[in-house]
Amino acid sequence: MSQVPAATRALRVLRFLAGQPDPVALDRIMRACELPRSTTYHLLNAMIEEGFVVHVAEEHRYGLGLAAFELGSGYARQEPLQRLARRPLAALVDRVGHSAHLAVLHGREVLYVVEERAPGRPPLVTDVGVRLPAQLTASGRAILAQLPAAQVRALYSRPSDFVDRHGLGPRTLSGLRRVLTDTRQRGYAVEDGEVTPGLASVAVAVADHNQHPVAAVAVTYPHDYAAQAATLAAAVTATAAGLTRRIGGWLG
Repeated sequence: MSQVPAATRALRVLRFLAGQPDPVALDRIMRACELPRSTTYHLLNAMIEEGFVVHVAEEHRYGLGLAAFELGSGYARQEPLQRLARRPLAALVDRVGHSAHLAVLHGREVLYVVEERAPGRPPLVTDVGVRLPAQLTASGRAILAQLPAAQVRALYSRPSDFVDRHGLGPRTLSGLRRVLTDTRQRGYAVEDGEVTPGLASVAVAVADHNQHPVAAVAVTYPHDYAAQAATLAAAVTATAAGLTRRIGGWLG
């Protein structure tokens, strides 16, 4: 326990509520957070007063309040992950001599939020703000490989969900599952010519405190450098692990 136990307990309750799809009963909060009933009750009332929790009286349940939403909105505005990633990505580019980027998952697409270009390397399609089909990119595969199977199945439930660019990549859920299994066994994701002919990428996920993949670090290089893939992957893995630690996360 920290030197401010009340704050630690309150944050534990907020974290639990944030992970629930619906408001929950007091007893469930108490058990999940391993707190006495009276402590849980007083913490919830204090957070209700500050707007972080709401009490749905007719259901005898508690959920997140508007102040919690404002915290999430503030996080999005400040872009802390992007800020934290820029310097490590620049160092990665200096180390490997190829362009690097950070991407996050948005539905069945990855959104590129940071890019560091290596001098003299070919231009990429992964500019900041660009979206690409997740199942075709190394970044998307790195993230998808760390998601529960049910979530992947929900994302790719129809043949039309498998967007094609150059006739390469998985076209079915079973094909995608094989790619993701290979990714987990290898320890990093790969793609070769599936986004841009002649270019390949390696990527590793960045995880939060719940082991949830929040982003992926990737390096893109000409196919002629394919023999260096394992060496590049080791550098990408070190960068992703450093970012994971900086945001207080871990990946088992």
